Amino acid sequence: MVGHNQRVDAAETLISVDVETGGATPGDYALLSIGACLVDDPERTYYVELRPEDKRTTLEALEVSKLSLDVLRTMGVPPDEAMPQFAAWVAEVVPEGHRAVFVGFNAAFDWMFVADYFERYVGRNPFGHSPLDIKAFAMGRLGSTWAETSMKVLGPKYLSGRPLAHHALSDAQDQAALFRALYDEPAHAHDD
Repeated sequence: MVGHNQRVDAAETLISVDVETGGATPGDYALLSIGACLVDDPERTYYVELRPEDKRTTLEALEVSKLSLDVLRTMGVPPDEAMPQFAAWVAEVVPEGHRAVFVGFNAAFDWMFVADYFERYVGRNPFGHSPLDIKAFAMGRLGSTWAETSMKVLGPKYLSGRPLAHHALSDAQDQAALFRALYDEPAHAHDD
C-alpha cells in the first residue's frame, strides 16, 4: 500500500475481510458468510455462504445479515470445502514471500470466526495470529477517541455516508476503501 510519505513493507499483502455470523462467538454460533478483497485491488475478491453448523443463532444476527438458515442449509458450501477454498484464494492473491495481513473493521470479531474455522477445517490460519483493526488504526491515525471510530462517524467522511450493507463482500470492499482513505490521511501530530 503506497501513501504519501509512508513506510511500506512490500512483503505484506493487506486483505480486507468481513463475516456474517449467527451470533457473537464461534464456539456457540455458526459462521454464515465470508467476504474478502485485496485492500489495494478491491475487485479481487472471495465470497462464500456457508452451510451452518448445528449451533445456535440469534434472530438479531439473521435480521442484520438478511441470510436465511433454510437457504444456507441447502445451498451453503460445507465449511470443510469453503475454508480450504478460502485458504487457496489467499495463497493465490498473496505473492510468494509475502505475508497475508487480515484487515477488518472491529477485526477481533471477524478474525476470531475466521481463525476458528481455519484451525478446525484447514489446520492452520494463513493470516497468522495478528489482525489489523481499522478502528484502532483510525484512532491512532486521527488522534481520535474510540467512540469517534464508529462507522457513524467515519462513514460520512470516508465513505460518502453510505452505511455498511451487512453483506460480507460488500462490507469487505467498503472496509478496504475506508482503510485506504485513512492510510492516506496525514498522521495526527502529537503535541510534545
